[in-house]
Amino acid sequence: MNADFDIGIMGGGPAGSTMAAYLAKAGLSVAVFESDIFPREHVGESLVPATTPVLMETGAMPAVDAAGFPRKYGAAWTTAETRKIDPMGFGGPAHDFRTAEVLFSERDQPGVNRDYTYHVDRGKFDQILLKHAQGLGARVYAGIRVNRVDFSGELPVLEARLGNQSVRVPVRMVVDASGRRTMLGNQLKVKVSDPVFNQYAIHTWFDNLDRSALAPDAAKVDYIYIHFLPLVDTWVWQIPITETITSVGVVTQKKRFQAAKDSRERFFWDTVASRPDLLDVLKNAERVRPFKTEGDYSYGMKQITGDNFLLVGDAARFVDPIFSSGVSVALNSARIAAKDIIAAAAAADFSKERFASYEAKLRRGVNNWYEFISIYYRLNILFTAFVQDPRYRLDVLKMLQGDVYDDEEPKALTAMREVVAAVEADPGHLWRPFLGELSAPTAKAGF
Repeated sequence: MNADFDIGIMGGGPAGSTMAAYLAKAGLSVAVFESDIFPREHVGESLVPATTPVLMETGAMPAVDAAGFPRKYGAAWTTAETRKIDPMGFGGPAHDFRTAEVLFSERDQPGVNRDYTYHVDRGKFDQILLKHAQGLGARVYAGIRVNRVDFSGELPVLEARLGNQSVRVPVRMVVDASGRRTMLGNQLKVKVSDPVFNQYAIHTWFDNLDRSALAPDAAKVDYIYIHFLPLVDTWVWQIPITETITSVGVVTQKKRFQAAKDSRERFFWDTVASRPDLLDVLKNAERVRPFKTEGDYSYGMKQITGDNFLLVGDAARFVDPIFSSGVSVALNSARIAAKDIIAAAAAADFSKERFASYEAKLRRGVNNWYEFISIYYRLNILFTAFVQDPRYRLDVLKMLQGDVYDDEEPKALTAMREVVAAVEADPGHLWRPFLGELSAPTAKAGF
């Protein structure tokens, strides 16, 4: 059997299109099968600086720059807590924990030559990346969904549907970039639901939202904002999409949404009402999209590589999105995996062993994200103190920039874990009432 293409990629989102760009630039024949017709709406609209080197390497950055997306110079957190809390050994005086923010420019990042990244309309952004891959020579088949891969023969065969017609496409290697559909993860039965981050999101877009209302100053209105709510493990994202349109989403534990047994709209507004200052801002803006929900938030895979296949982006792992890690993991997993695939093609050997470097690096990076987010949720609003501690600020910023793939564990994670352990061990600790309920699972390594 002859292969129709060297590499068959399932999914044309950021992971799939970036993979296609790298491989096409290397001279491989690549086909991308995307079930949707772009542009299409998608959540996950704020980038981190770790995406910049990838966009530069693939050559997609000029088109992204030209799209006019809002620049993102930093991130900020707000809470409703007004009590001054003793810093307990953290740098600086006691403060009210009401706001904290970081600038990306505070730390130089390898491969990043600018002090900003972007907030993006994913409909436009994803289309830019897919068109760029196509321009480099990748074949893009839109409206075709791959439902299964047949591994029984000499070559893997993609089995797809085009209307009422069945299509079989033999390839030398398969890349699953199917996102949270996790096509191969489900087919191979290697998907593992996360035992802790069973989160649920309800989101929409607002026009003419007053971004300055909760910003510490006018220079920071276009940061991404994470607004802590005075509800257990619940927060709101605020992301600029255009000069006037803002994406807003409520993230909470799925069990809380299920217990409410209410409409999406009522649940959204009742949840936001726990922060009257935030509610006032949203009530004075115009909602311009229907409410949408996102479930199945966090999961891992027992296996992300094998003979003639590997998984990238959300198809390989999805972690709670509080630090905008989704697109960064998509682009960087494609970048790392592409190196192994190109070497495998040169050796005419697509066996699992060829992808060991990719698997180790991806698991290390995503586990750093995971540990960071786990401890973050446990710290809850106490994280604002950590951001402001000069001993750990740059290390925290390193993770917020998405620079997580080369360190076994950033030192800030150790310190954050020690703080949580100290507070948990002392029932009378001043910080005890502020802890969140989520904690890292013992089963994490299984992912």
